[in-house]
Amino acid sequence: MKIAVLGAGIVGVTAAWQLLKDGHEVTVIDRLPGPAEFTSFANAGLVAPGHAFAWASPAAPRMMLRSLISGDQAIRFRPRLSLRQWVWVAQFLGQCTDERARLNTAVKAPFCRYSQKVLNEVVDETGVNYAGQKGGLLYFYRTPEVFEAADKKCQILRDAGMSIEVLDADQTVAKDLGLAAAAGQIAGAVYTPDDESGDANFFTIALAKKCAEAGANFRYGEEILDLRERDGLISAIITDKGDLVADAFVLSLGVYSPHLVERLGIRLPIYPVKGYSATLPVTDAAKMPRLGGVDEENLLAYCPMDERLRLTATAEISGYSNGHRPGDFRVMLKRARALFDGAADFENPTMWAGLRPMTPTGMPIIDRSPYPNLWLNTGHGHMGWTMSNGSARILADLIAQRQPAISRAGMEYHG
Repeated sequence: MKIAVLGAGIVGVTAAWQLLKDGHEVTVIDRLPGPAEFTSFANAGLVAPGHAFAWASPAAPRMMLRSLISGDQAIRFRPRLSLRQWVWVAQFLGQCTDERARLNTAVKAPFCRYSQKVLNEVVDETGVNYAGQKGGLLYFYRTPEVFEAADKKCQILRDAGMSIEVLDADQTVAKDLGLAAAAGQIAGAVYTPDDESGDANFFTIALAKKCAEAGANFRYGEEILDLRERDGLISAIITDKGDLVADAFVLSLGVYSPHLVERLGIRLPIYPVKGYSATLPVTDAAKMPRLGGVDEENLLAYCPMDERLRLTATAEISGYSNGHRPGDFRVMLKRARALFDGAADFENPTMWAGLRPMTPTGMPIIDRSPYPNLWLNTGHGHMGWTMSNGSARILADLIAQRQPAISRAGMEYHG
């Protein structure tokens, strides 16, 4: 079957790989000049089933409200005169109860675990190099009260079969000597030995090359304008360079997925949540963290990537601009410097901002649309790197009319 994949980020390229494995003829189309140049370009780098907690939680509304006054909140709300934004915020707030957070985490965690398994299978199949690092991740806490609550919260992940260790401050530093300078700031940590890390951009570029070698056709620099429908099916993609005809189509356009299909009556609850990242050159490897992790009370993620240190922070509900200014990184860099001063060149960060395609529940939509030959694989939010490979396998199984290996609870389209 001829299948067109719309979008060459990590979600689209992993889908292309799994569809090629099933024997399909695959074309991938993207408006940018290469793969992984938008949301997948410089994300946190953490493959983190052990951090699969739902963002929509009872704490989120308080942070959003405080962010209207203080700019240092981990979740920031920047109101716009946008019906799309306010509808999504209302849906998100509806998920911010203890019960919904527990249920959303309970379905998200096994899916993330399965996706990591598929990622490792793809790496074994292809041998792609992406600065991958195993050995686990550390999620540390600054205050005893929050640390104690986190240990209890982790029971949801333990119930999903994840290995989780609780470490006191001394054990945390012993697990990663790169945190030695920050020992006095740490109350304790949760260590997930099966989590890992790597550069999602490197991975996507390398896998796209493997896809091309396997026969996939990549059409870069081509803007998708619309979908042509005929007799209840999608017959072609309309682009600024002509039409693309296929038997089936996969929608993986991230934050722009809802815009393309809205005219068709397909409503996707996806809105951008902006994140900021800074990548620093290593100056002293001995002071670098050995493992990736998260400063939980600041939602500051850090990840060693060969000779680089990647920092990411902030969830900003502010619209579709991915622009940024040096001031946007001030708090992030200040907090990271207190942890890793001397390890990297904090005076010369490479700054970037990306738009995460978030659903209110934090789960992606992987399903057939109301048009039988249009498939949805979109809305992966802040865990696209973790979820992408499993999503691709589930999508390929659905297209082949096979039963996916895990439940699709929470991934269905509810038009």
